[in-house]
Amino acid sequence: MQDFWFYLLEGWHHIISIDALDHQLFIAALAALYLWADWKKVLVLVTAFTIGHSLTLALSVLDIVRFPDNWVEFAIPVTIVLTALSNIIKPRTPESKIQWNYILALVFGLIHGMGFANTIRFMLAKDQSLATGLIGFNIGLEIGQIVVVAALLCVSWVFVKKIKLAHRDWIMILSSAVLGISLKMALERIPF
Repeated sequence: MQDFWFYLLEGWHHIISIDALDHQLFIAALAALYLWADWKKVLVLVTAFTIGHSLTLALSVLDIVRFPDNWVEFAIPVTIVLTALSNIIKPRTPESKIQWNYILALVFGLIHGMGFANTIRFMLAKDQSLATGLIGFNIGLEIGQIVVVAALLCVSWVFVKKIKLAHRDWIMILSSAVLGISLKMALERIPF
């Protein structure tokens, strides 16, 4: 049980820590389209991301898949750029983008999972507790993502419901901010 709690905290820190800005930005880009009333849709979306993330973590720990770290570190902010651009370029309502966002979350979760794969591979190889470690890590990750989403939905509620900013304007502002930061990250990580 001690291993489970260790990995749960690792998963929590993987999304909540200052070093997890790329994951937080991706969650912000995914959640930008939604308001507090959509919290169930956002939870399903975040869970799709966790599933993708979990699959590559498991495949990597089992040494089935490996990608060069420099390309993974570059691909992660590229996924954020693409998600934010999708929010900005396609002026559709959140309802028409729901299925597209689930696909983005799942596929891009596969890429994001590779970002932590080497670290957790070494940790799990040492402990020999693959199932416990992966389950604990992913539960911690999911809890952290829910906290990030709840904070974002609260901020969107303030801007859209209290300040009366148009929902489309909120999407544009948040997505543009995420786009700017993630584009800078991607340019800094070009693996050439």
